[in-house]
Amino acid sequence: MGILDGKRILVAGVTMDSSIGFATAKVAQEQGATVLISNFGRALGITRRIAKRLPVEPPVLELDVTDPDHLAGLEAQVREHVDGLDGVVHSIAYGNPETLLGGKFLTGPWDDVAQAVHVSAYSLKSLALACKPLMADGGSVVGLTFDATVAWPAYDWMGVAKAGLESTSRYLARDLGPDGIRVNLVSAGPLKTLAAKAIPGFEDLEAMWSTRAPLGWDNTDQEPTAKAVCALLSDFFPATSGEIVHVDGGFHAMGA
Repeated sequence: MGILDGKRILVAGVTMDSSIGFATAKVAQEQGATVLISNFGRALGITRRIAKRLPVEPPVLELDVTDPDHLAGLEAQVREHVDGLDGVVHSIAYGNPETLLGGKFLTGPWDDVAQAVHVSAYSLKSLALACKPLMADGGSVVGLTFDATVAWPAYDWMGVAKAGLESTSRYLARDLGPDGIRVNLVSAGPLKTLAAKAIPGFEDLEAMWSTRAPLGWDNTDQEPTAKAVCALLSDFFPATSGEIVHVDGGFHAMGA
């Protein structure tokens, strides 16, 4: 018996099998959940292929969280497969690496910054509201962040977008709490995902974890992060909302 037995979970933003979203879908299935995953555009074909690598091949929905028509049609898409949702995972972020990352903070153009904030932060609200009618009995929304309380090398405008995500999660926790919907984030240490590989200078950032994380840190292992997400999706955190759970080997608590 798993901690997600009987739960219906949407993991939005699954591209590669090296992603946190994919690892979360896998752990959720292993813990008894019925899982749906989503992507859009050219990446949708990749998602459909890697879906076959999960323990149970899940339905793959087309969902661009910045497209109002996609969001409006999400409820109908989900109900083709399940009669509601108990949990939603926001595994979505994007910032143009050529203009916003790798030491380009002072030169990042507004149009690209606006896109990064829209995709990486505002979309948490958009996704949660689109799924709200599917969570009539309450549920859990979990997003993924990278500690936005400090400035990191190379991360630049994505750090600002993640700060927006973290603030958005707290306001969502306030406004969706009366409907029994919890909203939390998991702050993972640096992982070798497709998104991380696109960040110029990411190696300098992740190198700090090898000496300062007291539990150590394996940047190729997404499972600890996925397990934390699944724990927050489960009934084991019934009174926790507006929280950020760190899964970083303890790095965040160290001074030097």
